[in-house]
This record gives sequence, C-alpha cells and structure tokens, in this order.
Amino acid sequence: MFRPENAQSLLGLSLVLLVCWALSEDRSRFPWRLALGALAVQVVLVLLLFGLPGARSVVRAINDGVDGLAAATAQGTQFVFGYMGGGAQPYEVTNESALFVFAFQVLPLILVISALSALLWHWKILKWITRGFGFVFQKTMGLGGASALAVAVNIFLGMIESPIVIRAYLDKLTRSEVFLMIVVGLATVAGSTMVAYATILREVLPNAAAHVLVASIISAPAGVLLARIMVPEKKGVGGYYADYGSLLKYDSSIDAISKGTMDGLTVALNISAILIVFVSFVAIANGLLGVFPDVAGAPISVERILGVVFAPLAWLIGVEWSEAPRAGYLLGVKLMLTEFSAFIQLGGVPPEEMGERTRMIMTYALCGFANIGSVGITVTGMGVLMPERRAEIIGLVWKALLAGFLATCMTAAVVGAMPRELFGL
Repeated sequence: MFRPENAQSLLGLSLVLLVCWALSEDRSRFPWRLALGALAVQVVLVLLLFGLPGARSVVRAINDGVDGLAAATAQGTQFVFGYMGGGAQPYEVTNESALFVFAFQVLPLILVISALSALLWHWKILKWITRGFGFVFQKTMGLGGASALAVAVNIFLGMIESPIVIRAYLDKLTRSEVFLMIVVGLATVAGSTMVAYATILREVLPNAAAHVLVASIISAPAGVLLARIMVPEKKGVGGYYADYGSLLKYDSSIDAISKGTMDGLTVALNISAILIVFVSFVAIANGLLGVFPDVAGAPISVERILGVVFAPLAWLIGVEWSEAPRAGYLLGVKLMLTEFSAFIQLGGVPPEEMGERTRMIMTYALCGFANIGSVGITVTGMGVLMPERRAEIIGLVWKALLAGFLATCMTAAVVGAMPRELFGL
C-alpha cells in the first residue's frame, strides 16, 4: 500500500537526479531513455527477489548460505586463534557480548569470500553470471561491451578488479566511460565485503544478506545513470566491444584460491588499518570539540555535526524525521570514514532506537565504497593500470565520489518508495 513515506522517498529520488543534472557538463542532454531503463532495472530486480511467489524461499536460501559461510569460516578462525576466535573459552564467561572481536569474527570472512570468488571465477561460474548482468546492462542502458562488463564485474569483484578485467581496453575508453567505471566502483561493494556486512547486520535486520546483495546489484544501474548525467557521452563515440576470451585468468584452482586469499588479506589489512586510524581521528576530534560549551544540553561531537548536516538527506530518502539525525550521522560516517565503520555502527543501534524500515533503507544507502579513503585507492589503483591517464582520473575522481555517494542514496530512495509490505515490514 502506497503511503506518504513512499512519496517522501520519491522526492529524494527526484532531488538526487536534479543535483546531478545541475552539475552536468552538458545540461542540454539529459539521458531520459537511460533514466527509465536504470529505474526499471532497479525496480524489476527488487521485485524479482522480494515480490515473486517463492521469492521468500530464495531470500531464505541466501541468508542460509551466508550463515553457512560464516559457520565454515568460524571453524578455520577457531583453529588458528582458539578461544579468541570464538572457540571453547578457558574461563567462565560473564559477558557474552565481549566475546565478539571484529578482527576474528568478521575480517576472516573477507579472506574466505575473496578466495571463493576467485575460485568461482576460475570455474567460469561467476564469469557467466557477470556476463549475464553485462548483457542486461547493454540492452537496457545502452552501454558498450567493455563498459557493461566493467559495471557487471564491479558488483561481485570490486572497484579495482573491474578495470583489471578489461585491462586490454582501458586505453580505448572515452572520458565518459572512464568516469562511469569509477562511479560504479564507488557505488557498489565487492563480494568479499558483502558477507561481512550481512554478518554484522543479521541480528538486527531480517534478511540482511538478501538486502546487502540486492543493494550492491541495483546500485550499479544507479551509478551508470548518475555518471551519464554528470559526464554525458558524445554521440558516435565509445561503446568498444569486449572480447570475453581476454578476461582475468588463473592458472589453476589452487592458483585461484591462493591469489584470492592474498587479495582478501590485502583488503582485510586495509580495512583494519583504516578503521584504527579513522576511529582514532574521530576520538581526537571529539576531544578537541569538547573544549566548546554544550549545545542543547549535550557536548558537541563529530557524530552530532554529521547528524545535523546529513539529516535532511536521510529524511528525503525515506527515513522518519525522528530517526533522521542518527541516520544522517551514519551517512556522514560512510562518506567521511568508511562504509564498514557505518555498518558496524548501524548494527550496534538498539532495535528500540531505529525501526526496521529505517534500518533497511540505511543498508541500501550505506552499501557502496563511496568514501574519501576510496578516492586514494581509486587514484592509486587506476593510476597504475592507466598511467598515461592519471591526470584525467584525478580530475574526475572527486566528482565521481559525489556521484557514487548519491547513487547509493538513489538506490535507498527507490527501495523506500516501494510499499513496506513487499519486504515483510
């Protein structure tokens, strides 16, 4: 049933499109056909997973699969770290919540999923799934073969792996296609982190794994649309065809597992380092802000500032105003710090302080790599792959950061515009 809350999300969707159009390099060419195609892809994919008869069985299977991966990972973690990794405790436990250690319960999942993704790619399972999504993006949004493939790869492998897959065609991409690839990379997340997010949220959000998966998938067409609005493609250029036989290859299954594990280790170490540094910086900033007088009976903090700044945006994408400051703070954390930190804090919000609908909308809004730290990763990674175009990448990346951030907000608004009954709320 359509409610005022759904109209509220439609307002947010319109605002996102308006902002991107206002920042467009050519406002005379709004891609109406692409806009309709991207929105149609988003809506259809959500309906396929949550609305069709038997969809709940699929959702249950996805969540069971994530739980199975988490349980299997726990076996390996406990073997290496013993009781610190969740194994049998050598002493009486008086505080069960203290047994959860992020480094041992969540980060090992990244290693396992990264290795599994590489193995599935080598076995051509993930390659064919990616190819299928690429075909859909070609037909519905008019992307060229290389761009469509890069967009599809982003959904499962991540923002640096995507240009590696189409490495042979990077020098042939237009400025608009390069921008599109960066935006989609920032608007989506890698498969290795999806499971970690779902694990963080599974106690506070029903069907968390399904929501995280859908969020990353449908943010891809949102990223394509906003990228094309902000940096339109010139007529008659782009659209280079990709030879699927030239894709990322591994020598064997063992090679795939080994390289996938090492890639996962790099990601896990980067996440750990970034979380330590940025959480520390927030604590330092809060300490400095503590010298100022209280405002409205409470100390000034980074959390409160971000909540005030981003609360209107949170409301526009469908969040109730009473919950908008908390949701706005999470949007700020995602943009200024990392989506990982934002998901951890979202998972820590007590059920009585945030409704299920708000938590669901925020899951979609946070599910993307668009943060300041990713700007450096993008410039470094793509600069290595495209050294001759490094200056061009630097000139595009900050605009891409905004587009990637707004893409996840657009995705959240699309979900917020749908009846809550569709999601069992």
